[in-house]
Amino acid sequence: MAVRIRLKRMGAKKRPFYRLVVADSRAARDGRFIEQLGHYNPIAEPAQIVVNEERALEWLRRGAQPSDTARALLKKAGVWEKFKPGQPAQAAPPDPAAQGEQPAAGAAQG
Repeated sequence: MAVRIRLKRMGAKKRPFYRLVVADSRAARDGRFIEQLGHYNPIAEPAQIVVNEERALEWLRRGAQPSDTARALLKKAGVWEKFKPGQPAQAAPPDPAAQGEQPAAGAAQG
């Protein structure tokens, strides 16, 4: 499934308000989405951009492709600079107990 970060238009006629969402690329512009990452209000003076930085970085690391407008908003919010395109998602450190490893023989035994 190709996942995109893009804008979903909300608001009244001639009064746009956008949500920054993660959606399947095949979904309609204002249709289903997976997660909302923030919002953008171009009517406010100055324009208001709110982005959940942690979740946006997570989706970018997982391979979500931002639209041109979404990328511009992420740059303005300062999120894009923190994302390094070649870097994979950070995995949790391996748990030795989960891998079936036994404690060292010199460990204190009761």
